[in-house]
Amino acid sequence: MDEPRDYQLVSADQTALKKEIAKPDPGATPFKVVVDPEMRLKLRRALVELIDYHDEALAEHFAEGKLALESYKEYIELFARSLKETMESREGVSYLLRSVGFDVAPEEINLHPDLRWKRGKPGGFGSSLL
Repeated sequence: MDEPRDYQLVSADQTALKKEIAKPDPGATPFKVVVDPEMRLKLRRALVELIDYHDEALAEHFAEGKLALESYKEYIELFARSLKETMESREGVSYLLRSVGFDVAPEEINLHPDLRWKRGKPGGFGSSLL
C-alpha cells in the first residue's frame, strides 16, 4: 500500500519547465524584475572572481612573509579594506563594467553616484543601500 508523502520526485525537465513558466513576484524584489538577469549573473561572477583574487593575493602575501596577521578578525578587516579600495577605484569599477560587456573610458566612471530615492524619501536604512 502506498503511503502519502510530503514530497514527490520529479524529473529535471519538469523542474526546469516550472522555473520557466513561473512568473516573478514584482512585489517581492522589484530590482530583479527591472535589471537584466543575465547582466546580474555576469556581475555576480565578476564579483566572485574579484573576491577570489583578493583572497589568494592576501594568502600569498602572508605565506611569503610579506604580511603580518594576528587573527582571523584582522584578516577579514584587511580583506574588506582591500575590496573597498578596489571598488572605490576607477580600475575596480571598470573591471565590473567590462565583465558585463560595457567599455567605458575610466574618466567617464562616476565614483560617487547619488542614490536617487523616489518621492524624496531615503531608503529603508537611511542614505545608503544597506
